[in-house]
Amino acid sequence: MATLEIKLPKMGESIKEATALKWLKQVGDVVEKDDPILEVATDKVDSELAAPEGGVITEILFAENDVIPVGTVIAKMDTSSSVATSTTKETKVEEKLSIAEETINSKSDSQRFDDEGRFYSPLVRSMAEKEGVSFEELKTIPGSGQNGRVLKNDLLTFIEPGSKGGLSQQSNYEGGQQIIEMDRMRSMIADHMVHSKQTSPHVTAYIEADVTKMVKWREKNKFAFQEKYGEKITYTPIFVEAVVKAIQEFPLINVSVDGKKIIVKSSINIGLAAALPSGNLIVPVIKNADQKNMLGLAKETNSLVQKARTNKLKADDIKGGTFTISNVGTFRNLMGTPIINQPEVAILATGSINKRAVVVTQDGEDVIAIRSMIYLSLSFDHRVVDGNLGGSFLARIGDFLEEFDSNRIV
Repeated sequence: MATLEIKLPKMGESIKEATALKWLKQVGDVVEKDDPILEVATDKVDSELAAPEGGVITEILFAENDVIPVGTVIAKMDTSSSVATSTTKETKVEEKLSIAEETINSKSDSQRFDDEGRFYSPLVRSMAEKEGVSFEELKTIPGSGQNGRVLKNDLLTFIEPGSKGGLSQQSNYEGGQQIIEMDRMRSMIADHMVHSKQTSPHVTAYIEADVTKMVKWREKNKFAFQEKYGEKITYTPIFVEAVVKAIQEFPLINVSVDGKKIIVKSSINIGLAAALPSGNLIVPVIKNADQKNMLGLAKETNSLVQKARTNKLKADDIKGGTFTISNVGTFRNLMGTPIINQPEVAILATGSINKRAVVVTQDGEDVIAIRSMIYLSLSFDHRVVDGNLGGSFLARIGDFLEEFDSNRIV
């Protein structure tokens, strides 16, 4: 038996060690030269290590999550054993991703495995991120590699301009005008918005609410809340709480439409419209929001927002919404006319909170006071939500915000 020691190679001048993430081959597995055998992570990038020769893996010396110094023997293989070199070799050669191909400078933190355990190499993930292909889209690409793995050529076929499901971000100039092709996600969002407008006759109602008590409570307690629970308290969980209370009073807002049938949802799952780093829109969902207190809503909100900002949302994070909130006030907008997130029947937009001089009643007298005011707008599907229901529901949300207990204990 001819034994070959496989060592952790040098992967950059400053890199002294790497962490074993996942063994792609096991003892007894037959491999060909350049077959990926181990995925490792350094402080700069995730990479795959390739077999230096063909043979059979006879020994693995490190477990997953072990930290391995550069130059250390990580596995042994018998190179005297015969290795199949059938016509599948050409396909397998395309599948090999050596360290040189792993784009060492990539800093992508995207997921490496999907829910079914299919592996996505650093090269594929880096390319996908560059081309604006989300992880959810990546999971839909048929892979020609081992176990359905998506290879570089599979991704190139997917993003090739003019191909089915393809996209192009190339730009050119004609007559001084810049032509930019939509990326696939932007195209999907566009289709979704057009479908919503074609499906639901949109009506938008507006109210103004005095949220002075809510603002004062947050300003007074935001540091104590974070110190006590380790979570930031923004206005979003307060909005969610008010929406949940209003839905409980008006359950026919929490529905979807199936032909001539109205499906009343048993769960209250609140979607939060959020922007991805690419600028595209996504709606992560707080599941069973009616079963969470303010702390639970804050934790869930912060977690989903962070996942959205770092492209780490999973498929389950964006499923099952029954009502959506869009905080247009984040962009200093006073109000908005949001488009319904199908198959829901209503969506709330919360505007920016601004201090204004308003007339209020104190001790039976009208006086001018400085108050924190917000505009709320509700777009609803007029097929099943009439003006009475939509207007009453929106007004109730305003009531809950205005009646917020400023003495609420953190």
